[in-house]
Amino acid sequence: MTYQPSDDRYNGKMQYKLCGNSGLLLPRISLGLWHNFGSVDDFDVATDMIKHAFDNGVTHFDLANNYGPVPGSAESNFGRIFKENFQGYRDEMIVSSKAGHLMWPGPYGDGSSRKNLMASINQSLRRTGLEYFDIFYTHRYDGVTPVEETIQTLIDIVKQGKALYVGISKYPPQQAKQAYEMLKSAGVPCLISQYCYNMFNRAVEAETLPLAASYGSGFISFSPLAQGLLTDKYLKGIPEHSRAARSTGYLQLDQVTPEKVQKAAKLNELALRRGQSLAQMALAWILKDERMTSVIVGASSVEQLSANLRTLDNLEFTSEELQEIENILNE
Repeated sequence: MTYQPSDDRYNGKMQYKLCGNSGLLLPRISLGLWHNFGSVDDFDVATDMIKHAFDNGVTHFDLANNYGPVPGSAESNFGRIFKENFQGYRDEMIVSSKAGHLMWPGPYGDGSSRKNLMASINQSLRRTGLEYFDIFYTHRYDGVTPVEETIQTLIDIVKQGKALYVGISKYPPQQAKQAYEMLKSAGVPCLISQYCYNMFNRAVEAETLPLAASYGSGFISFSPLAQGLLTDKYLKGIPEHSRAARSTGYLQLDQVTPEKVQKAAKLNELALRRGQSLAQMALAWILKDERMTSVIVGASSVEQLSANLRTLDNLEFTSEELQEIENILNE
């Protein structure tokens, strides 16, 4: 049976926000394919999650060349899912990808050189079967490649029609400023900046987030739930099939510290008083900042994704609630 997207996917509760100073609207909640969409994962579940996201107004799907495992398999799986279900809906989707981390062996499969980025985007386009990416990121500043080389490559990628917009991810403030300046001068302004941001990791608040806003760049958070630490999943130990229990997971057991579990438990109590899960409150807490365009959520099931989408039912905080959150985080 051919998949037919819901006719009312834009009439639901999804909210959209202009990305920085651009005219591009992004959903407040985007779907990331970092975990659970690789070759080691259940393809049918991955398909169902992407369908459910699209049916509920999620138009932005976030990839990278090395997502898997194995590296590249998330893009390949997305390409297959797109070909089998979304051929007629490309113009209703924002698909982003990135390059800059280790992808293949040898001297040219890692880093932010022109050689790596050009090879990577060509490979990513082949894996996904797309003619272009809506957003293409430099995935990191590698500490070696001159910023000018990396950013000129992004400019050329846009001019070659391989991407409509570009973004930066995980750049230190000094290099980020260089990137913003160079992109602006070339008439290809940085559409969006992607960084880790959550209640347990607030490093971007001091300099990175204000800098992006000053250059008109949108801002999107990855790992908004701290790889699951900002959910109720670990409040009573390590579940058997959780990320922390998986050998292929990014979250390590030693990161599930008693201190973080204790804070999560107190935050969970507040969330329940608000009529939300801890995960929903943690996402809402990020989105309260006007400079934030979107958050990237991961999911391992349709049910989990659906619960995350219900975050939008309650995005408001009282000043007392915000102070209570600060008190808990600063303990």
